[in-house]
Amino acid sequence: MFIVNTEAALYKDGRYLLCKRSEKEEHAPGGIGLVGGKVELEGASPDILEHTIVREVAEEVGLVIEGRPRYVHSTSFVTDQGEPVVNVIFLCEEFSGEPYAVSADEVAAVFWMTSEEVYAHPEAAEYLKDYIRRAEDVRCFRATCRI
Repeated sequence: MFIVNTEAALYKDGRYLLCKRSEKEEHAPGGIGLVGGKVELEGASPDILEHTIVREVAEEVGLVIEGRPRYVHSTSFVTDQGEPVVNVIFLCEEFSGEPYAVSADEVAAVFWMTSEEVYAHPEAAEYLKDYIRRAEDVRCFRATCRI
């Protein structure tokens, strides 16, 4: 069985919101990444992935997602503890509030970076760079095609 995880590529004014994970986190402690977390049991629930990303963004960085998150990419990986995970990335461009680290147990810091800054950052994992590239593809496709 897989754990299902969602992550938000939060985009505003040419930059993406990233977080530095708490050193207390089990998976990738201290790393930089997108905001997100695990899908919780809710019974029969439509749009559970979208609900999860809305909840996680509010819980971790205090932002309110206002528009519908757009699917970017899915992948799988195995955690540092050997647990298989399906990870689903969403692009979120409509939200309100000012981001901050709501819980120090989960997020140590938040910061905005351009895609180029992410690609050049020495602590950015290859999968994070890939997520940002894919989010850029989705974002730019919409802008070009006026969808």
